[in-house]
Amino acid sequence: MVDGAQHKIDAVVGRWPGVSSASHRFGGMEWRLGKREIGHVHGDQMVDIPFPKKLRDELVAARQAQPHHVLPDSGWVSLSLNRDEDLKWAVVLLRHSYELARQRIAHATGRPLPRPQTASTAASTLAGVA
Repeated sequence: MVDGAQHKIDAVVGRWPGVSSASHRFGGMEWRLGKREIGHVHGDQMVDIPFPKKLRDELVAARQAQPHHVLPDSGWVSLSLNRDEDLKWAVVLLRHSYELARQRIAHATGRPLPRPQTASTAASTLAGVA
């Protein structure tokens, strides 16, 4: 467990354009882009993130995430937060989930979503976590 993990992750993810933060129904905090959940954190211990099943399988096979702790056969992954490096990787995966959600919303509405005014580079995204 990393002390303050939930707060540190929220300080980054909560700043992304269109993202809302709220209490998660099973405890912790969740982030949404519109109606789509891009992930949630269980306190300072674990992050759960949805992906298409194929991507989830690739992440698990590469040992970059674990199958979801409750729904192991779903597209969700879990990531334990044991070290600061885990926080950074969680933000990278949450950003990927965010970008996928942006693409799905644009496809569903037939309208491209505006790009964020400030480009989010890996360096600037990760700098907010440490």
